[in-house]
Amino acid sequence: MDIQGTEKLRSEMEGPVLLPGDEGYDEARALWNGMFDKKPAVIAQCKSTRDVVSAVNFARENELLVAVKGGGHNSAGTGSCDDGLMIDLSLMNKVEVDKDTQIVTAQGGALLSEVDAETQKHGLAVSSGIISHTGVGGLTLGGGFGWISRKFGLTIDSLVSAEVVTADGKVVTASESENPDLFWGIRGGGGNFGVVTSFRIKTHKIGNEVFSGVIVKKFEALKEYMRFFRSYVRKMPDEITIWLVVRHAPPLPFIPEEYHGKLVALIPFVYLGEKEKGEELIQPVRDAEETIGDGSGMHPWTAWQQGFDPLVEHGARNYWKSHHIKELSDECIDVIYKFAQSMPSQECEIFVPHMEGAPSRVSSDATAFPHRNTPFVLNIHTRWRDEADDKKALKWAKDFHEETEPFSQGVYVNFLSDEGSARVRQAYTEEVWEKLVEVKRKWDPNNLFKVNQNIDPQSSWRQHDLVH
Repeated sequence: MDIQGTEKLRSEMEGPVLLPGDEGYDEARALWNGMFDKKPAVIAQCKSTRDVVSAVNFARENELLVAVKGGGHNSAGTGSCDDGLMIDLSLMNKVEVDKDTQIVTAQGGALLSEVDAETQKHGLAVSSGIISHTGVGGLTLGGGFGWISRKFGLTIDSLVSAEVVTADGKVVTASESENPDLFWGIRGGGGNFGVVTSFRIKTHKIGNEVFSGVIVKKFEALKEYMRFFRSYVRKMPDEITIWLVVRHAPPLPFIPEEYHGKLVALIPFVYLGEKEKGEELIQPVRDAEETIGDGSGMHPWTAWQQGFDPLVEHGARNYWKSHHIKELSDECIDVIYKFAQSMPSQECEIFVPHMEGAPSRVSSDATAFPHRNTPFVLNIHTRWRDEADDKKALKWAKDFHEETEPFSQGVYVNFLSDEGSARVRQAYTEEVWEKLVEVKRKWDPNNLFKVNQNIDPQSSWRQHDLVH
């Protein structure tokens, strides 16, 4: 690395520039997924949009591989790179709420917990993800869904505008009225088009408490419960979200001790409305097969948003395989039940969110998130600690994924691991992919931003990239 060039970058930046061996280097390069131990040649810890411009120009001028870290929370490990430049946005985490317009402005390095903390001061929330240490940047650029998406749409459906540093070092605004092609692309196309330094997002009035909780069933009743679940949840109003998680029971106070560490079905839910009406809607869930634990009640929104954090803290080894699911047929349920019995570790989980609602009423080509009409997602979240278990864990996930493929239609880009260019295409439709390639050719023709679920500017829907 040209030290003189690095010193020039240091002189231009307000934030620190870290090299291997510097204090803070190892902490800055760490990602949520412990499978990745990447060592960038330079880490630019940006404090401002101007810093990001300097870092992007430095990467381009030195022909460096460049990775962008917001929260660093994804399965694919794309927040860092070996021997290149990591643009670390974690110091750009300011969040401001305009209570008159009810629009929140969040910098590109903000975490969902930081957004929740500010919006909840006004009884507001962003329709976003379910783990509070997720970065708002990666979540939003891929689409973003969570507990209130059925009522208020995906995160991108509430995005008003974004400030973007492009590959040529320019700062532009992307919105419906300014650079609308770029605005279309960043709503589902990931970090392919530039570094988003701030987001302006519409918030929604939900108050400070929601009727929510987790209902617990015996694993042995999983098939019967899923046959109820697949039809019942699809009759529900948008105000209620009911999901399904199959995993070994964590030691929660409302789960009897004899089930701790044993396979169970967890049914987490959120209802936006009066508790009495929520009780009516959730009672059939309690009654469908035996309930062995029930943690439902009125919970503070911020506490609920952080409730699943301990199950997915930083540092473990993670590998995700995922599909959108067309229907939970008996055959699909049989496959899920079979693979649940052979989880390679106690930390793995099978996550089945019910979607539909508001996102499904947005046209499939209105944004770069086209798979809006599949009722369910299946996320095979393989999670373990020991590198010696890699082969076993990866085989379980891949075999499970392959056997559920006949029931699938596409994939959510934020749930992709490092699975190759052909798999990235499956997050899109042909029409959306070709339009994304056009946007990429305009805004990043040399593919500076390629450490991501990449849209190669030279690719086409039918052509397999041979490079990656």
